[in-house]
Amino acid sequence: MTDPLAEVVTLLQPSASFSKLVEAAGAWRVRRVEEGRPFYAAILEGSCLLTVDGQPPIVVEKGDFVLIPSVNDFSTSSVEPPPEGVVTLPLEIGPRRFRLGRPDGPTDARMAIGYCTFRSADADLLLSLLPRFIHVRGEPRLATLVELVDEEARAVRPARDVILTHLLEVLLIEALRAIGRSSPTPGLINGLADERLAVALRRLHEDPTRTWTVPELAREAGLSRSVFFERFRRVVGLSPMDYLLAWRMALAKDLLRREEAGVAEVAERVGYASASTFTIAFSRHVGVPPARYARGI
Repeated sequence: MTDPLAEVVTLLQPSASFSKLVEAAGAWRVRRVEEGRPFYAAILEGSCLLTVDGQPPIVVEKGDFVLIPSVNDFSTSSVEPPPEGVVTLPLEIGPRRFRLGRPDGPTDARMAIGYCTFRSADADLLLSLLPRFIHVRGEPRLATLVELVDEEARAVRPARDVILTHLLEVLLIEALRAIGRSSPTPGLINGLADERLAVALRRLHEDPTRTWTVPELAREAGLSRSVFFERFRRVVGLSPMDYLLAWRMALAKDLLRREEAGVAEVAERVGYASASTFTIAFSRHVGVPPARYARGI
């Protein structure tokens, strides 16, 4: 059976760009304004505060895992932070090891943190299907995976990049499936957590070339047309047909980038009866014709 979550994560093409171990003591605050750099952290010891996009801070503790796939503005600080506006500069104490706050003495918190990149040119679309912020508690597997990513990123071994890619794919999938129904943000995760909608989503991913209609998908989900349409839009954040279009375009972009097929074959493989119909839909959705997109122009 097709797994929509695994497909989305695979299409994102994650790769590790940087990882480090951070120790902290006393009062400290670090502000990050990132542009397209997904951030993850496993709290190995102690606790700290995390503030995302100006929302009330949350306490993250030993054993917690945090993943921020797309949020650009967030900060971390000690549980009792310094005065507002005070930002701490990290002190490098070893290879990929940093200290925050008080420069010596026992630490109050220790974290494995890192950034990854999504090589997919369609990352914005795919990320729109995922939660903007993920906080998982009580999943030691995630902390173990972060340690493996960190260890592999530091080492110079054969097939390092291949191993890192697969570790990050597993890390993302583990984090996303661990949150279940807890994410308040509409998206694919919430749709898959809904027993009825999950059936329709899996059918869409199993057979994206089929000429689906809302009544057909509603029958797959065992819901009336009106209930299914409204529930899908509220939980996933897109109408069923908009989701199908977005997924077809993501698949088409991937095929065109990899130069596995010409425009006519790509059109057929993503559910269009003719190359001309596909070209019109692709151009409207992406902004350039598929042939031009494939040439990277």
